[in-house]
Amino acid sequence: MKINSRTTTVIVIGIALLVLPLVGSDFFIDFVMTRTLMLGLAASSVVFLSAYGGMNSLAQWLVFGVAGFTVGNIVAESGRGMKLGWEPWVAVPIALVVATLLALVLGALSARSSGIYFLMLTLVYAVIGFYFFGQVTTFSGFGGMTGIDAPEFFQGEPKRIYYAAALLSAVVYVAFRGIARTPFGMALQGVRDDPVRMASLGFNVQMHRTLAFALAGFVAGLAGILNIWWNGQIDPTSIAIGPTLDLFIIAVIGGIMHLEGAWLGAFVFVSASIYTRDIPGIGRIGGVLEDRIFAEERFNTIIGLILLTIMLVSPDGLAGLASRFRSGKSSAADGAAAETAAPSPSTTDSSQQQQTIPGGQL
Repeated sequence: MKINSRTTTVIVIGIALLVLPLVGSDFFIDFVMTRTLMLGLAASSVVFLSAYGGMNSLAQWLVFGVAGFTVGNIVAESGRGMKLGWEPWVAVPIALVVATLLALVLGALSARSSGIYFLMLTLVYAVIGFYFFGQVTTFSGFGGMTGIDAPEFFQGEPKRIYYAAALLSAVVYVAFRGIARTPFGMALQGVRDDPVRMASLGFNVQMHRTLAFALAGFVAGLAGILNIWWNGQIDPTSIAIGPTLDLFIIAVIGGIMHLEGAWLGAFVFVSASIYTRDIPGIGRIGGVLEDRIFAEERFNTIIGLILLTIMLVSPDGLAGLASRFRSGKSSAADGAAAETAAPSPSTTDSSQQQQTIPGGQL
């Protein structure tokens, strides 16, 4: 079985993630890589819907947040919300069921829409979710919920959450790639390319879109559970329009048509949010760049500039740029091999001369 360069790269990155906690600092692992893996996991649901289903969704962050709010209401013993005080592990299947069912309902409502109408409809879902959790104090209120404990296995062991996020990221990546090769995945890609023709062939276009949306919602729910374990708190602001757009931007930066781009975009986004103020030389330019351009409240400007630059250089994101680089190297190698294998002109002429018989006739 031949392993292509893409698979080799993914394997190398997977091995690097396993050994990274042994060599990386605690801050880098806990606040950069763990958050990168969680956001990448959530963004992979956006990429899956777009790349395989042709659906650009802004509702994935809402499903992400609903899973977190469900865990918070079940686990928290005081403060806002339902305060059930149940065991954290009990909250996991309940949160996944709630998130998946919500995605199933939202997918069914959106299945007949496409293009900009689908995008705007999912944006409406995100706005409704924000105001619902902000105004219905039974489940949260604008003050949010704090003191939400992770399972005992993860308490005081942030690297375990990192490994859990890495493991789930690997499983989801392999699962999404595998689903794309199943009959359902092939039919979904057919729906993406030509829904009218697929419907005429007897495929239920709305059902395929709805099931894909539910599957993506399940993955977003997984990311939401990890986030609430890592963060320990959640409030409606965390699922407002800003974070909703951030998740979509992460997918676009990495490459919304490339599954691995979800994690690549998340790494760029998280790194920019943490390290832009630490660029060498910024503090020596009279404080103007540091205080006005690279200030925390200007972060969206920085991300906008990064996004604009990437779109100008590579419209299909960083993963698309890497894919073209690999293809270019492969084409160059194939060309060199073909040139080496081709007979030289002198050899061809000699062969033709040997086949010439007396009288000048072949």
